[in-house]
Amino acid sequence: MTPANRERIPLVEEFNYALGQRLRAARRHRGWSLGEVETNTEGEFKASVVGAYERGERAISVQRFVRLSDIYGTPASDLLPAPPDPELVIDLEALTSEDGDLVERYLAAIQMLRRTPGVDEVRESDRAVIGSLIQSVRTTTKTD
Repeated sequence: MTPANRERIPLVEEFNYALGQRLRAARRHRGWSLGEVETNTEGEFKASVVGAYERGERAISVQRFVRLSDIYGTPASDLLPAPPDPELVIDLEALTSEDGDLVERYLAAIQMLRRTPGVDEVRESDRAVIGSLIQSVRTTTKTD
Protein backbone atom coordinates (compact mmCIF):
# COMPACT_ATOMS: atom_id res chain seq x y z
CA MET A 1 0.00 0.00 0.00
CA THR A 2 1.40 3.39 -0.97
CA PRO A 3 1.47 6.31 1.49
CA ALA A 4 -1.19 8.08 -0.59
CA ASN A 5 -3.54 5.09 -0.24
CA ARG A 6 -3.02 4.98 3.54
CA GLU A 7 -4.00 8.64 3.79
CA ARG A 8 -7.24 8.08 1.86
CA ILE A 9 -8.56 5.29 4.05
CA PRO A 10 -9.46 7.44 7.06
CA LEU A 11 -11.14 10.02 4.81
CA VAL A 12 -13.21 7.32 3.09
CA GLU A 13 -14.13 5.77 6.43
CA GLU A 14 -15.05 9.19 7.81
CA PHE A 15 -17.23 9.88 4.78
CA ASN A 16 -18.96 6.48 5.02
CA TYR A 17 -19.64 7.08 8.71
CA ALA A 18 -21.01 10.61 8.16
CA LEU A 19 -23.13 9.42 5.23
CA GLY A 20 -24.42 6.55 7.35
CA GLN A 21 -25.47 8.98 10.07
CA ARG A 22 -27.41 11.00 7.51
CA LEU A 23 -29.07 7.83 6.16
CA ARG A 24 -30.02 6.79 9.70
CA ALA A 25 -31.52 10.22 10.38
CA ALA A 26 -33.57 10.05 7.15
CA ARG A 27 -34.84 6.57 8.03
CA ARG A 28 -35.78 7.63 11.55
CA HIS A 29 -37.43 10.78 10.24
CA ARG A 30 -39.59 8.47 8.16
CA GLY A 31 -40.35 6.56 11.38
CA TRP A 32 -39.03 3.23 10.11
CA SER A 33 -36.99 0.57 11.82
CA LEU A 34 -34.36 -1.33 9.85
CA GLY A 35 -36.81 -4.22 9.55
CA GLU A 36 -39.45 -1.92 8.14
CA VAL A 37 -37.04 -0.75 5.44
CA GLU A 38 -36.63 -4.37 4.38
CA THR A 39 -40.37 -5.02 4.51
CA ASN A 40 -41.36 -1.80 2.75
CA THR A 41 -38.84 -2.40 -0.05
CA GLU A 42 -39.94 -6.04 -0.40
CA GLY A 43 -36.42 -7.18 0.42
CA GLU A 44 -34.65 -4.87 -2.01
CA PHE A 45 -32.75 -3.45 0.98
CA LYS A 46 -31.95 -6.00 3.68
CA ALA A 47 -32.06 -4.69 7.26
CA SER A 48 -28.53 -5.93 7.96
CA VAL A 49 -27.14 -4.17 4.88
CA VAL A 50 -28.88 -0.87 5.64
CA GLY A 51 -27.57 -1.13 9.20
CA ALA A 52 -24.04 -1.64 7.87
CA TYR A 53 -24.46 1.45 5.64
CA GLU A 54 -25.65 3.46 8.63
CA ARG A 55 -22.72 2.39 10.79
CA GLY A 56 -20.28 3.23 8.00
CA GLU A 57 -19.12 -0.39 7.89
CA ARG A 58 -20.12 -0.86 4.27
CA ALA A 59 -19.84 1.53 1.33
CA ILE A 60 -23.00 2.21 -0.64
CA SER A 61 -22.99 2.55 -4.41
CA VAL A 62 -24.30 5.73 -5.96
CA GLN A 63 -27.22 3.87 -7.53
CA ARG A 64 -28.29 2.27 -4.24
CA PHE A 65 -27.79 5.55 -2.39
CA VAL A 66 -30.07 7.41 -4.81
CA ARG A 67 -32.64 4.61 -4.67
CA LEU A 68 -32.64 4.65 -0.86
CA SER A 69 -32.99 8.44 -0.80
CA ASP A 70 -36.02 8.09 -3.10
CA ILE A 71 -37.53 5.48 -0.79
CA TYR A 72 -37.02 7.81 2.19
CA GLY A 73 -38.51 10.71 0.23
CA THR A 74 -35.41 12.84 0.72
CA PRO A 75 -33.32 14.33 -2.09
CA ALA A 76 -29.98 12.53 -2.32
CA SER A 77 -28.16 15.87 -2.21
CA ASP A 78 -29.68 16.55 1.22
CA LEU A 79 -28.24 13.30 2.55
CA LEU A 80 -24.66 13.96 1.49
CA PRO A 81 -22.53 15.04 4.44
CA ALA A 82 -20.77 18.36 4.27
CA PRO A 83 -17.02 18.02 3.79
CA PRO A 84 -15.21 18.22 7.10
CA ASP A 85 -14.00 21.72 7.88
CA PRO A 86 -10.68 21.59 9.72
CA GLU A 87 -11.48 25.02 11.14
CA LEU A 88 -14.89 23.95 12.46
CA VAL A 89 -15.32 24.94 16.08
CA ILE A 90 -18.57 24.08 17.82
CA ASP A 91 -19.43 26.51 20.61
CA LEU A 92 -21.47 24.27 22.91
CA GLU A 93 -22.46 27.27 25.04
CA ALA A 94 -24.00 29.06 22.05
CA LEU A 95 -26.19 26.17 20.91
CA THR A 96 -29.93 26.55 21.31
CA SER A 97 -31.55 24.16 23.76
CA GLU A 98 -32.86 21.97 20.92
CA ASP A 99 -29.44 21.78 19.26
CA GLY A 100 -27.72 21.34 22.62
CA ASP A 101 -29.94 18.43 23.62
CA LEU A 102 -29.17 16.68 20.35
CA VAL A 103 -25.44 17.23 20.76
CA GLU A 104 -25.51 16.09 24.40
CA ARG A 105 -27.34 12.89 23.43
CA TYR A 106 -24.85 12.25 20.61
CA LEU A 107 -21.86 12.81 22.89
CA ALA A 108 -23.37 10.54 25.56
CA ALA A 109 -23.96 7.85 22.92
CA ILE A 110 -20.39 7.93 21.60
CA GLN A 111 -19.02 7.86 25.15
CA MET A 112 -21.14 4.78 25.86
CA LEU A 113 -20.11 3.10 22.59
CA ARG A 114 -16.45 3.82 23.24
CA ARG A 115 -16.87 2.76 26.86
CA THR A 116 -15.17 5.91 28.10
CA PRO A 117 -17.76 7.72 30.23
CA GLY A 118 -16.66 11.12 31.38
CA VAL A 119 -14.01 11.48 28.69
CA ASP A 120 -14.70 14.66 26.78
CA GLU A 121 -12.81 13.63 23.65
CA VAL A 122 -14.42 14.81 20.43
CA ARG A 123 -12.77 13.29 17.40
CA GLU A 124 -12.55 14.87 13.96
CA SER A 125 -15.27 12.53 12.67
CA ASP A 126 -17.45 13.46 15.66
CA ARG A 127 -17.16 17.13 14.79
CA ALA A 128 -18.32 16.44 11.24
CA VAL A 129 -21.32 14.47 12.49
CA ILE A 130 -22.23 17.08 15.12
CA GLY A 131 -22.01 19.79 12.47
CA SER A 132 -24.30 17.76 10.20
CA LEU A 133 -26.76 17.14 13.06
CA ILE A 134 -26.93 20.81 13.92
CA GLN A 135 -27.34 21.74 10.26
CA SER A 136 -30.09 19.12 9.91
CA VAL A 137 -31.96 20.38 12.99
CA ARG A 138 -31.76 23.99 11.84
CA THR A 139 -32.88 23.07 8.31
CA THR A 140 -35.81 21.08 9.69
CA THR A 141 -36.75 23.90 12.06
CA LYS A 142 -36.69 26.48 9.25
CA THR A 143 -38.97 24.42 7.00
CA ASP A 144 -41.50 23.47 9.71
